[in-house]
Amino acid sequence: MFESMGPLTAGPWIYAVVAASVLLDVFLPLLPSGVLVIAAATAAAAGTAEQMNTVPDIVALIAIAATASVLGDLAAFRLARRGGVRLDRALARSRRLRDTQESLGRALARGGGPLVVLARFAPAGRSLMSLGAGATTDRRTRDFLPWSAAAGVAWACYSVGLGYFGAHWLGANWLATGVSVLALFAAGAGAACLMRRPATAR
Repeated sequence: MFESMGPLTAGPWIYAVVAASVLLDVFLPLLPSGVLVIAAATAAAAGTAEQMNTVPDIVALIAIAATASVLGDLAAFRLARRGGVRLDRALARSRRLRDTQESLGRALARGGGPLVVLARFAPAGRSLMSLGAGATTDRRTRDFLPWSAAAGVAWACYSVGLGYFGAHWLGANWLATGVSVLALFAAGAGAACLMRRPATAR
C-alpha cells in the first residue's frame, strides 16, 4: 500500500515536513505531527532493499523528530521566559494556565522533571508544559533542557516504533497505521489522566 504512495514518501523532503510539523505543533497543537511520524515510519517499514533511497530511514526519523521536539520546546520556553503583556494577560484569564504554571514550578523545584516527559504524550501537554516552565520565574533553561530532551527522545522512539513495528506485525497498510495512531492516542489519554491526578497521588 505504502509503495503506491510514491511521491508522498519519496525523497529527503519528508524529513523537512516531519521536522516542521513537530517543531510547530508546540504552538499549534492541532497539527497531526504524531500521525505524520507514524506514517513516515510505516513507509520505512514498507521499503525494500531497492527502495531504501526513497523511504525514510528509521534512525534519521527518530533523530529528526526528537531534535525538532526539543527545539520547539525551547522556542516556547524562551518565548514565555521573555514574558510580555499578552502572556501575563493569558495567565490571568486562564485558570488552567495559571494552575499549570504554579504546579509545574512546584514539581520542578522538587525534582519532578518526569512530569515534562509525561506531558509530551498528553494532548496539548507539551504546549502547557513548555510555556508554563518558561513563565515560571525561577526556572532556568539548563533545568528544563534535559527533561525536554528526554521527552523528545521518548516520544520520537514511541511514535516511530508504533509505525515501524505495527507495519511489520500487521502489514504495511492502513489498518497498521490506524492501530498505531490509536495506540498513540491511548498513550496521550493515559498521560492526560495522570497529569490531572493530584501531585501527591503521582
